[in-house]
Amino acid sequence: MDLEQLRSRIDEIDSQMVELFKDRMEIATDIARYKKENKLPVLDKTRERALLNKIAEMSGEEFENYSLRLYSQILELSRTYQHKCLGNKSELTRKIEAALDESDKKSFPESAIVACQGVEGAYSTLACEKLFRNPNIMFFDSWDGVFSAVDKGLCKYGILPIENSTAGSVNHVYDLMNKYKFYIVKSIRLKINHSLLANRGTKLSDIKEIYSHEQAISQCSEFLNSLHGVKITICENTAVAAKQVAESGRSDVAAISSNDCSMLYDLETVCESIQDRANNYTRFICISKNLEIYPGADKTSLMLTLPHKPGSLYSMLSMFYALDINIIKLESRPLTDRDFEFMFYFDIESSVYSDRFVQMINELESTTEKFTYLGSYSETV
Repeated sequence: MDLEQLRSRIDEIDSQMVELFKDRMEIATDIARYKKENKLPVLDKTRERALLNKIAEMSGEEFENYSLRLYSQILELSRTYQHKCLGNKSELTRKIEAALDESDKKSFPESAIVACQGVEGAYSTLACEKLFRNPNIMFFDSWDGVFSAVDKGLCKYGILPIENSTAGSVNHVYDLMNKYKFYIVKSIRLKINHSLLANRGTKLSDIKEIYSHEQAISQCSEFLNSLHGVKITICENTAVAAKQVAESGRSDVAAISSNDCSMLYDLETVCESIQDRANNYTRFICISKNLEIYPGADKTSLMLTLPHKPGSLYSMLSMFYALDINIIKLESRPLTDRDFEFMFYFDIESSVYSDRFVQMINELESTTEKFTYLGSYSETV
């Protein structure tokens, strides 16, 4: 047979496969209704395992791996369709719907008591002032302190950096996410311009030591590599670095910080815009102890712990694919109480009002080892 004849034969087989697939999905839905009437879960791991073993045996050695991949996807699609047809709603889904009903009655607050890490002039305060018109900012020495302040009700909201376009994720913040219960209610992308600040009269050639936060140091690596014999000292915050330089009175030290800090602490800008990339952005999240979802929420953050076995992450990703939900960030962090096992952090794009979103929440609760919903929100640029 020539190429066209072969393709025609494939088209015939595809038509048969589609009809058989539709038949299979309809029968699977009938089975799901039976399970609901008899209070059985949609997911039957024992049955799926036995089915995949049978498929592997029927496929033969050459096609075994391909068949398993195909049928793993079919089973995922089947479960997704069953949940949709049954209209299952989990307790979390009902909680999200209640938050949406409440949000229709109010808008994001213009003023609040907000926790930020560092001191006046920190980039987190700049992010805070863009999100809130009139914030009452309380400063804490660490990100742990910000989480704790929100958790204990000392502050209504907290502002935390989560990732930078140059230096990547702020890993310590991700680790703290596993420790505290909170919800993300807003996020903001803030353009970061780092400057080298020093006491007045200081020249670049005079500088022997530079203070800053490790993220800022990473974002200015090219500039720092161009200097010779300069000591780098890590501080808990870029604004703290500027404050320390000002309080030292020394003419041989400088800080990598914002231009706002030069005015706050009466410092002079020795070099401006020293970050590696001109389009240097940091993404900050605004957290709350209570679930709040405001109009326009089109991003959702999740944390998942999956069974430690082959294919568990693939199965999870195939569910997002089946629902046509875009994953815009996937981060893994080691679990401190387990050897070589990980927590996965997801940012996804989906309107909280869509049926796909509801299906996703229902399925994640029923198929993951541990699932934490971190909130749905919009991002300010």
